[in-house]
Amino acid sequence: QVQLVESGGGLVQPGGSLRLSCVVSGSIGSGSIYRMGWYRKAPGKQREWVVDITTSGRTSYADSVKGRFTISRDNAKNTVYLQMNSLKFDDTAVYYCNGAPLDGKNYWGQGTQVTVSS
Repeated sequence: QVQLVESGGGLVQPGGSLRLSCVVSGSIGSGSIYRMGWYRKAPGKQREWVVDITTSGRTSYADSVKGRFTISRDNAKNTVYLQMNSLKFDDTAVYYCNGAPLDGKNYWGQGTQVTVSS
């Protein structure tokens, strides 16, 4: 059993910053999960991929967040971070942490709300 728990969401003004955290616990640590990533779901829209990072540190970003968001992982703390800068109204969504090991399983957190509003 693997659990992912997100935190760090909240209300922020446009142009502001937030840092999301995703703590992995259970039978395996984050260092054993090949790809860790973040997805988001805005009201009335489908869930979309935002960013991910592999165990080797290779990162991939959606064009909409490139240059503003940064993903990192601290395997010693079983934690993945998402630093979000220059936030826009369109970044408002529930953000979900995802863990994808090489065995084909998929793990999800419960989500954390990010609201960008003036």
